[in-house]
Parts: sequence; C-alpha cells; structure tokens
Amino acid sequence: MKIRSTVRSFGVLAGLALLAGMILSPVAAEAKKLNVVTATTDMAALAQEVGGDKVSIDSIAKGYQDPHFVEAKPSFLLKLRQADLLIVVGLQLEIGWLPPLITQSGNARVQVGANGYLDASQFAEILDVPQGTVTRAMGDVHPLGNPHYWLDPDNGRRIARGIANKFAEMDPSDGAYFQQRFQDFDKRLSSAEQKWNTEMKAYRGRKVVTYHRSFPNFAKYFGLEVIGYVEPRPGIPPTPSHTIEIIQQMKRENCRVVLVEPYFDLKTPQSIGREANAQVVVYLPSVGGEKQVTNYFELFDYDIGLLTKAFSATQ
Repeated sequence: MKIRSTVRSFGVLAGLALLAGMILSPVAAEAKKLNVVTATTDMAALAQEVGGDKVSIDSIAKGYQDPHFVEAKPSFLLKLRQADLLIVVGLQLEIGWLPPLITQSGNARVQVGANGYLDASQFAEILDVPQGTVTRAMGDVHPLGNPHYWLDPDNGRRIARGIANKFAEMDPSDGAYFQQRFQDFDKRLSSAEQKWNTEMKAYRGRKVVTYHRSFPNFAKYFGLEVIGYVEPRPGIPPTPSHTIEIIQQMKRENCRVVLVEPYFDLKTPQSIGREANAQVVVYLPSVGGEKQVTNYFELFDYDIGLLTKAFSATQ
C-alpha cells in the first residue's frame, strides 16, 4: 500500500509538473526577452525599433511630461528592480528624480557604471555645451550640454545603432536580429528624412522663439534660427521685463512663430503672440505627447506638420 501510495503520489506530482510546464511555457518564453526600462518615451521608441519582439520595453516618464521633473512612484522601483537594462537620456536631464530610484531599486544590474546602465548621450552630437564655469545664477543650465538631442534624426540613427549594439552584447544569440532591425530602421529613416527635408526646404532660415531650450538640435538639422526664449534663463519663469524684450526683438527681426512645449503655461506665450502678431504652436518634444504620436517617425511628422502650417500662415 505504501509503495502504491508513493507511486500514485509521484504520478500526481509528475502530472502537476507537466501541467505547470504547459501553463508556464509562455511565461518562460517571455522571460527570454531582455527586460528594458527607459527614462523617456523617446529612448523607448528607438529601443523598440531595433529590439522588436526580442525585448520588453517600458518607459518611466510619459511623453506629455516635462522630463526634468517626474514625480517618483513606487511602481517605478518595481520596474527598475526587474530590469536587465536601463537606458537614460543623460546629460543630467533626469538628475532631479532618477538617481534615487536607481539606488533604491536594489538592482545591481542597472546601477550607474554597471553593464545594464546605458547613457544614450554618448552616441549623439551634443549642442550648447557651456564654456567656463556654470553657476545656479545661470538657471538650469546643463553643464555637459543640451540633453534634448533626440530631436535630430541623425542623432536618432546614432542612438538606435548604439542600442542595437548593446542588445547584441547582452543577447548574442539574437545579435543578427538586432542588427537587421537597425538596418531596416536606418533605411526607413533615410527615406523619411528626404520627405521631411523637402517639406521644410522652403522654410530654412525662418526665425522662431521657443519657451525652453529644447529645440537646438531640431533647429540645426532643419535650418531654423532660434532667436530667443520665453524663459529669461533655463528653468526660470518668464518675467514682465523679459517678455517685453522678446516681443520687441520678434518685431525687429520679423519672427512670427513661438514654440511651446505641452507642459508649460500658455498665458505668457499667447500674450507674446498677440503683441508680436505671431502664431503660438504647441509642439511635441517627445513621443507620446499626443495619443496619435506613437513612434519616432510620427513625432517628426507631427511637429513638421505644425511648423509648416504656422510658417505658411505667417509669410
């Protein structure tokens, strides 16, 4: 009886093990994916382009949020705790909220300097690198350069290549897949660049004012000139005296477009627009700023559509 009971128990356990294997097999397959967390939606979009279905990607900041100021949540710790790789914008863009989350996550893989920590700024052309000493009196100046570098398609290409190489390093068995994904992205991006440059060609040299200093890479690539900012200094709210100066400058230089990120108050920009006879355009600095903008290509399509319309209306 004891032997039969043991055999019966073994049979039950074996059956349960087989059933568990059948139930968990999709989970096991899912577990093979690289678990990637990004600081922003733009890094997530580029990582998805080259990672395809071999990676699982989640962004901490949302596209409609100011990436300088993100409210930390317990759910972010869980994301970081489970991550194989963390991709950050760098250049101190996330310095106000991400470092404590990384430390508190307890995940050795994604600590600064670890193999699972990737600073995407190393792949990009960086503009606005301050010369000399940087002080708080200058506002929220980034001492290592402007971190809004992804708004240049050439930088998007460089970042995607760097991420593909990192994926291949972490998952050599799928290395060829990641490289093929990058090659496909590169071809599609080259085609899109031809279209975007054609659409923007007539407006090269046009002058704009932006709220924050988040536009230099886009402006350089498409030949626009940023003549001033609604903020008197980065991160400093507009003052009446500075607002008057901007209005006067726009009138002198025939600047008829003010660009505003979606997370800033429109009151002052609209006042500037009225006084300077200019159009105020709420453009998107990030993927996901609007529901229909779900990838890197759609981000440029959306912003170029807004700009060409505004430029055409203010000839």
